[in-house]
Amino acid sequence: MAEILYGEPVAEALSAGTAAMVERLRARGVTPTLAIVRVGEKAGDLSYERGAVKRCRAVGIDARVFALPEGASQGELMSVIASINSDRGIHGCLLLRPLPGHMDERAACEALAPEKDVDCVTLSSLCGCFTGEGRGFAPCTARACVEMLDYYGVGLSGRRAAVLGRSLVIGRPAAMLLLSRDATVTICHSRTPDAAAVCREADILIAAVGRARIVDPGYVNKAQTVIDVGVNRAPDGSLCGDVDFERVEPLVGAITPVPHGVGAVTTAVLCRHVAEAAEGAALRR
Repeated sequence: MAEILYGEPVAEALSAGTAAMVERLRARGVTPTLAIVRVGEKAGDLSYERGAVKRCRAVGIDARVFALPEGASQGELMSVIASINSDRGIHGCLLLRPLPGHMDERAACEALAPEKDVDCVTLSSLCGCFTGEGRGFAPCTARACVEMLDYYGVGLSGRRAAVLGRSLVIGRPAAMLLLSRDATVTICHSRTPDAAAVCREADILIAAVGRARIVDPGYVNKAQTVIDVGVNRAPDGSLCGDVDFERVEPLVGAITPVPHGVGAVTTAVLCRHVAEAAEGAALRR
């Protein structure tokens, strides 16, 4: 049986450090504050918003929600982002995506001030993540994967890692973070010949393709650590990951569950990024 890598202990450890940072900042008269921008009322967005607000409050971060209706115009969204950029009391901004189809998501992302980009939506932040220069913040979920591995003592240097999925939101940034820690990384995608065989050879597998239970026993080996980033709805309506947990869990060394896995760590990373952004803003003044 595999070791089950639960996210909540990782999130609690991260949050304890963040709470200490926030306490020091508040003692200096700085109240770390996150702006959450939401367009519409998609269930997934509302769930993430609730989790983020709860985690912020737990560590002493103020959270302000800017909610726009589904039919809001691009101009209305850009106005909200501009107001966040100009508000010195706001240190980080989470723009819930994807935006409605009538909106220009890239334009909205690029309008955000890079120093307030705590989830790597701007090209400037992505550049920092890909070059390893330390500029900006990595995507919260990508960093959460690495935090999970670190907490559970999974070494990265010299290890073979496969990342299933090449999105700019998780797959590619996660690969870059692993590479920066001296892992040897292969990114697999829909055009990879026999992706299962590539994944099967890896010591670490990060599944971030967004397809329910696509990772079956043919993708894994008995010594492997599997990080499942996927959040999907199974045909029976239950929540599941990209990994077929019931079939894969007996065949690997360690695995994250869905739910109760990476998700909790993602919001903890978000809070850490806000605290770090607030600290950076205080130093610039």
